[in-house]
This record gives sequence, C-alpha cells and structure tokens, in this order.
Amino acid sequence: MAGLMIINAAEAVTLGGFSAEPARGPRQSELGIIRDAAVFVRDGKIAAVGASDRLRQEYRAEIDTLLDAEGGVVLPGFVDPHTHLVFAGDRADEWERRMQGAEYLDILRSGGGILSTVKKTRAACEDALHTSARRWANAAITCGTTTLEIKSGYCLDRDGEIKLLNVAQRLRDSLPIEIVSTFLGAHVVPPEFKNDRPGYLDLVLKTAATIRERSLAEFFDVFCEQEAFTLEETEMLCRKAQDLGYRIKLHAEQFSDSGATRLGVRLGALSVDHLEQISDDSIAALKSAEHPPLAVLLPAVAFHLALTTHAPGRQLVDAGIPVALATDMNPGSSFTPSMPMAIAIACRTQGLTVAEALVAATINAAHALDRQDSVGSLEPGKRADIIVCDIPDYRHLAYGFGHNPVRAVIANGQIVRNQGRVDPTASPH
Repeated sequence: MAGLMIINAAEAVTLGGFSAEPARGPRQSELGIIRDAAVFVRDGKIAAVGASDRLRQEYRAEIDTLLDAEGGVVLPGFVDPHTHLVFAGDRADEWERRMQGAEYLDILRSGGGILSTVKKTRAACEDALHTSARRWANAAITCGTTTLEIKSGYCLDRDGEIKLLNVAQRLRDSLPIEIVSTFLGAHVVPPEFKNDRPGYLDLVLKTAATIRERSLAEFFDVFCEQEAFTLEETEMLCRKAQDLGYRIKLHAEQFSDSGATRLGVRLGALSVDHLEQISDDSIAALKSAEHPPLAVLLPAVAFHLALTTHAPGRQLVDAGIPVALATDMNPGSSFTPSMPMAIAIACRTQGLTVAEALVAATINAAHALDRQDSVGSLEPGKRADIIVCDIPDYRHLAYGFGHNPVRAVIANGQIVRNQGRVDPTASPH
C-alpha cells in the first residue's frame, strides 16, 4: 500500500500514553506536542510521528504521497461518542418556542420533543433516513470526526429501531470512518404504551435480544429522567442488557439528579453522559471508583437551548474523573455535527482548558467507545485517522469559533477531504 507523509506541521499533537487508561486530573492537559513535525502512514496505520527532517530522510524510499500541512496543526481525528444522527424532519418550530421561554418537559408532555421526532422518523423509509444520516455523517467528517457513535431511539418499536440501526450499519459499510452503534430503545415510552409501561419495558428487552443476535449494536443506553425512565427501570433494563452481552452507556443527570451516575458506577458503565445536574454525591461516587465511567459532556446542548446550567467540567477534571466531549447531534437539543464547536463551547461554559477539551474530544472520547487501542492518538500502530487544521497552534481550536478549522481529513490512511496541497508524485527531496 502507498506510503503517505504529512509534512510541514507547526505542531503534531500526539496525545500519546493514554491507550491503557484515560487521561484524568492534571494529566488531562498532557498533549505530547512535537513541533516542526511530520507523520508517516503505511498500510492504513500510523508508522511514525516525529521531526520533519528526520522522518523525510528515514522514510524517503517509501513515500508515494506528500500532504503539506503548510504550518498547520496535525491532530488525531475527533471521536464523537454521543450522537442521535438517524432521524427524520426537524424541530425548528419547537426550538423557537424554547427561545421564547417554553420548558422542554412541558413540550414533551404535550407530544413534542422526542415524540415529535419519533412520529416523523417512524413514517420515513430506510432509504430516506440513510440519505439524511449520510449527509450529517459527511458533515461530521468535514469537521474532523473520524469515529462516530450513532444511537437509535427515534422509532420506539421493534421494526423501527432495527430500521435505524440498519441505517447505521449501511453507513458503517459505505463510509471511510468508523461507526459505532448504540441501542436506545429506552429513550421515552411511546404513546401507545402510555398505560402499559411494563409492556414497553418487555418490548425493549425483546428488541434488544434481536438486535444482539443480528450484531446491530454493541452498546445499550437508557434515558434515566423524569418523563422517561425511573432509576429502578433503568437498572432492571441495564442488568438484563448486560446479560445479553451489551456494554452500558447512560443518559444521566440532564434535568435532575436522578441517581443514574451512581447507578452507572455500580453497573460498571462505560460512560455517563450529560451531567448538567450532577450532584456532589454523584461526583464523589465517580471519584471513588477505581475505573469510573467516562464523564461525557455535551456542551452544545446548553448553548443550543440557551440554558444557564452547564455540566461542571472544571470540577470533574479537578476531582480526577476522566472527561470526554461529544456533540449530541440531534434535531431537538443540539443541532450540530461539529466537534470543534463542542470544544469551543466547553472552554467557554464548562471550565475546561483547551488542552483538556482536546484530550476530551480525542483519546478520552475513544475510551468512551472502547476504541482507545485503535484511535484517539497519533501513535505507531493505530489507525491512521488524522486531521490537519489551518491554525497556528492547538489553542486556536477554541479561540476561534463559528468556522471550520479542518483543512484535511485522513481516515484509515486515505485522504477523504483536502483543501491544501497534496502531491502524489513529488520526490521527498
């Protein structure tokens, strides 16, 4: 396979050393920066990262393609560990109501919110959903995402949830990035089960078994919250899902301190996501765990909905809890596929430094998907998922906002986006 070398990088941010355990506490600021750097890729894997002059000399006989970073910053591709990318329609009207002061739970009770998207998504055919989801996945790639989690949860019936995960499978088979699937049948209780909650819990578990048999999802998620699922229901569903072979992720503490974070610790969940209303007791539970769930923060949600309460990123990092970032791309509460935007918001509203946010969006996010051995850092042997950003140093990822800093995207060793200089025939001399 041809050898690709990225040259003339002002910085290569390697984020090395955290494949065994996520970065936490003071170490969440460690970036492993190499200046005046190059990266050499062979057979879809990172072969070397180091000083430009040395690598160009050492690998000169193997270089078939040169990609010029032109003084930009080279990073591992972003890992987005929480999205709801497969859906139909939008909720622009609902968002406008939110901007005028309407409360989300009131909208949900009146048949809006998630249920509004469920109605539209149930009515959409698989091909239409695939076309829409592919558009959003490509937008994420353009913004530098090379590993993308996708949840179901917008049909809430057996065939519909399978339909959504089939779309994710089709994206996995056709796109160059890695797609990771999560079954979120326990998103809310659909209207037809309003008076039969036990019946819907049973349907979720039967659907979960079918999905595992078809290898359509590896993670199981529950929205533990008022108007969704109680703590007791969440625990029952998760324990039975673990018996089926799923690993657990939880929507936790978004609108109230539900206890889902503490449950996640007891269950050995891979991540607890949201945490806008997390209590000191729940933070203490995470801190006391030897291997706590990743705290996946979704800063674009509060921004999109103009909320004043934000997840306490600074407090979590200072407590030694590993923090990750995600977009939560969905049509209701976070209508963005941009990880750079999530980084910029996290630094402004959740107290993270740029270095901490960058770790959270790469290697720690990889841990939140159990992909830390293959992605999330620029280290030899890992998948060559690499981005080149048109910025002079890594801080500009958060210093700037509202534009896309990503110039080039390499996924699995292949250039899938490039707005800079690449020469497939150039001599490295």
